[in-house]
Amino acid sequence: MRFTVLTLFPEMFDSWLRASLFGKAMEKGLMTVTLLNYRDYAEGRHKVVDDDPFGGGAGMVIKVEPVAEALEKIREDDPGVHVILLSPQGRTLSQPAVERLAQKSHLAFLCGRYEGVDERIRFLVDEELSIGDYILAGGEPAAWVVMDAVSRWVPGVLGKAESTEEESFGANGLLEYPQYTRPRAFRGMEVPEILLSGNHAAISQWRRQQALLRTRKRRPELLSRIALSDEEHAWLAEQVET
Repeated sequence: MRFTVLTLFPEMFDSWLRASLFGKAMEKGLMTVTLLNYRDYAEGRHKVVDDDPFGGGAGMVIKVEPVAEALEKIREDDPGVHVILLSPQGRTLSQPAVERLAQKSHLAFLCGRYEGVDERIRFLVDEELSIGDYILAGGEPAAWVVMDAVSRWVPGVLGKAESTEEESFGANGLLEYPQYTRPRAFRGMEVPEILLSGNHAAISQWRRQQALLRTRKRRPELLSRIALSDEEHAWLAEQVET
């Protein structure tokens, strides 16, 4: 998997790219990340990448020329690259979107700054993505989020192939069931006996039920997207909210 990031602050990615699973995956050659600075594609002695908005208004706007120049070079290097503008106006990132993007071989991210980007830039990208209904100082944190989410679906990045499917918003569309490890008791809180039984069928059923309960309590809107059996509908109806 290849990632390319177009940003005014490539140094923001330095420590993150060396850390945790992402850094290890890069060491193994499973992923590559190329950081490009808008200024390297700007014209003139001062390499200006922003300007006042036509019509007036507060703040500055990212100019179209350096972005267009950078994208032409990126697409020339790889015509199959999928270019994403990170913007609060984009579609909200979701797990299905993450899995769709993980099927691509090369993703390029445009990180906005200031008051936004020249509207014509939107005609140069393949899609716009938002990570939520709030405003950030720039698109860099959003790029981190998308790359982190996508990287977990790259074969070999996680220790076990089934890890991605069992996590929250995995293949079953439910929130993840409760997890426990040692010690068995902590300040009066005990590990559920079923998890110590060794009965894998019973444990699997318990985890499914707990995922259903947690999803109904915390994200009930997700249940409408999931095909539940008649038995599961009946079981949920019997449970008392806590």
